[in-house]
This record gives sequence, structure tokens and C-alpha cells, in this order.
Amino acid sequence: MLLTITNTRHPATHLGYLLAKHPERVQSFDLSFGKAHVFYPEAAPDCCTAALLLDVDPVGLVRGPASGFGTRGGGPLANYVNDRPYVASSFLSVALAEVYRSALGGRCREHPELAEERLPLSAHLPVLPCRGGEGFLRQLFEPLGYQLHAEPLPLDETRPEWGRSVYFSVTLEGECRLQDLLSHLYVLIPVLDRDKHYWMAPDEVDKLFRHGEGWLHTHPLREEIGRRYLFRRPSLLREALARLTADDAGAAEEREERQDAEEQAGERALRLNDLRIQAVAQVIRAAQPRKVLDLGCGEGRLLRELLRDAQIEQLTGVDVSIRALEIAQSRLRPERIGNAAAQRVQFLHGALNYRDSRLEGYDAAAVMEVVEHLDPPRLHSFARVLFEHARPGLVALTTPNAEHNVRWPALPAGRFRHRDHRFEWTRAEFRAWSDDVAARFGYAVSYEPIGADDPEVGPPTQMAVFRKAGA
Repeated sequence: MLLTITNTRHPATHLGYLLAKHPERVQSFDLSFGKAHVFYPEAAPDCCTAALLLDVDPVGLVRGPASGFGTRGGGPLANYVNDRPYVASSFLSVALAEVYRSALGGRCREHPELAEERLPLSAHLPVLPCRGGEGFLRQLFEPLGYQLHAEPLPLDETRPEWGRSVYFSVTLEGECRLQDLLSHLYVLIPVLDRDKHYWMAPDEVDKLFRHGEGWLHTHPLREEIGRRYLFRRPSLLREALARLTADDAGAAEEREERQDAEEQAGERALRLNDLRIQAVAQVIRAAQPRKVLDLGCGEGRLLRELLRDAQIEQLTGVDVSIRALEIAQSRLRPERIGNAAAQRVQFLHGALNYRDSRLEGYDAAAVMEVVEHLDPPRLHSFARVLFEHARPGLVALTTPNAEHNVRWPALPAGRFRHRDHRFEWTRAEFRAWSDDVAARFGYAVSYEPIGADDPEVGPPTQMAVFRKAGA
């Protein structure tokens, strides 16, 4: 059982500090199910790879206190003849917690600042079980911002007629903190493992939430992750789902309160939100669409504006926040807007960096002040979801213009407009990203200012309008 982690940022050997394992040594650790070995196949300034090799003793497990694991109805022989020594499984998750404890906890004793640094990392798992196929692997890892490379493994290379197995050779690539990568692996590897070797104790829910902090409650498969992670204890699953729902509602309310206050302080005089809605609505109306998506619809203000157009037969609002969708639905109830109008609107709960067949078949899509809330590594997945898979004929996308921030006296230098923003683009950066997306996915793109177009720093909001080639 093997996991390799590679860093390619100079000096790449800083990976040794982060893992608290010296690149010039081979270190071994005793575990309850065997031994773990850490060594470095490569330790150069521009590329450093750390390998975690587990030597699992399946016979010792059967004869020890963990006897009876992994049989899954396979009879006594399954205790001795199984895949446990070879595939990434719950054993690897336990080893990560034991061997890489400080890195998993986000600590680096010699260089504390390294623990918060986003690095170009890749993780390779030569054998990873997944009965859901490559599609399920992508649904698990791509929403977290990784590029996933999965190679299906045959049952027997000498007998290709036997077909493929349920195993994959998987590589994850992305720019992130090492702690985040280890946390994702710690949670998701057991999700893929049907034969966990340990009993689900009551503290498993706390482990799930501790290592899922910052990403689990927004993951589009969060309920499936909880269900598989806690598969032997339905009572623990109910507790986990209740906590996920509570976290989602609380985070949404807190985010909305912060953003409302900041918008009022920074944008009230400009009425930027009204200008954005009008500009996006005008672009969409000009295309005369029948079906329109509002991705990141929030409380549904754009949807209410577009409901005035009888030519639009279907409006669909999508948001990751259940609380925001509840507010939007309450404001678009039939008693407020009429039955005919209400029947033209639907709402979907989902994340924008996860492929969703429900988003396909639309004529136009709006993405208004959304991308800046995504972590930069997730922009690749977002672009594929929208422009490769959903492929609406027209996309109107707005985002703040970072250069204009100097014109806001209430905004301290170097601060983003909202605390939830992960980045804010200059006009050149926005055009570079949009031009690249348009070229890769077969769209033409044009740009329009929203708000007063300052001759020095440009408009407060910038909009890109993507039109599909041939549409």
C-alpha cells in the first residue's frame, strides 16, 4: 500500500519540514496492523517526493483483536486472501493520522509559515478501490479543486478478456496547503473503502467534522460522504447529517449578514447591485432565450427581474447555500408573484465546481459576483462544469475590478470588498482568464463595464459576455 506526495515549488525539499520527516533518512513506525515506512525517492531543489509505504500483516490482523474484519460475507478464506495489503484503504487513513500527525494538524515546528503556504502538490495512489467508477472519483475530488488522472486497472494483465477491476491508479494535482491535501485523503479514502478495519466509535463524527472543516459542508456529495464514512452506524450518520444542515444554515446566515453590511458601506452610493442586475438582464434579454440559469442565485434578485419577460419559459436558480435558496423561494411564492410566474421558476441546490446534468440544455446563464468566492484551484473545475458540460449558448459573468478599489475611501488598502472573497481580479487578469476559457471551450467573449468607467482604474464591476460559437 503506497502513497506518494510530490512538491515542485523551489526549494521543494521544504516538504520534509512540513511532514517532519528528513529526506535523507528512511524512517519506520510500528502500527497496530503492521509497519509504515517513510522515504524519499527524489529530494531535489525543484522536485521532492515523499513516499508512505504500509506493510500490512493480514494474518496477524485475523489472529489479533481486529479479527473478522473485511470478510463481507466471503467466508473464512476472505480473512486470509484479500486486497488489504495492496490497496489504499482505511489502514492508510489511520497511518496518515499516526505518521503525518503534525502535517495533518497544520503544524510545522521548524518553519510555521510553511503550513499556511499553498504549494503545487500531487498525490499518487497506485491502487485505489472505487466501485462507483471514474465518474464517482471525479465527483469526490474535482469539487475540491484537483485535477484528477485515473487509470483503470485490469483484473489480470495476462487475461484482458476478464475486463477491468474496481481498482484505479489515481493521481491528484492541485495548488493547496499540505494540510488540506492530507485532510481530503484522510476523509475520502475511507469513503471509498467498503471494508473498514475498525469499529465506528461515537467520536467518528467528530473526526469527520474536524478533518472536513472548511470543505465538507459545501461539498456537493457531502451526504454521500457522510453515509459512506459512517456506514456501520446509522445513528452516527443521522447526527452527522443534522450537523451538516446546521453548519450550512449558520454559515449562510453569517455570510449574508457580513456581505449585506459590507455592500451597504461600500456600494450603497453607487447602487452597484442594481446596476449589475440591469446590465446582466439586458444582455440576457437581447439573446431572447427560453431557458435561463442563474448560477449562484443568492436570494433571487436577478430571477425576479427576469420574470418580467414572458418570452423566458423557465428560470432556474442554483446556489450552494440552502438558506439563500429558502429566502429566494419565500420571495417568489405564488401569493406574491402569481401562480403563472411561480411555475416558471425552480431552484436547485448544488455546487458550481461539480458536473451536474441538471444544468444542461439552457440557452443562457448568469454568473453574477460568484467566481471571486471560489478558491483559485477550483476555477478549473468551475470552467469545465459551465463551459464544457453545461454549455449554454450565452454566459454573462460579472466580478469586481480590483483596480477600482482605490476609489473607495472606506476600503482599507489591500483589502477585498468582502471578507468571503478569495481573490479579486484586475481588468488584465480577468481578460486573460476569460480569453483562455473562451479559446478552450469554443466561445467568443466580449467585455462591458458596469458602473462609471473611470479613465484611470476602470469600472467598479467588469462583465464578460461569452457566446458559444455557432449559437
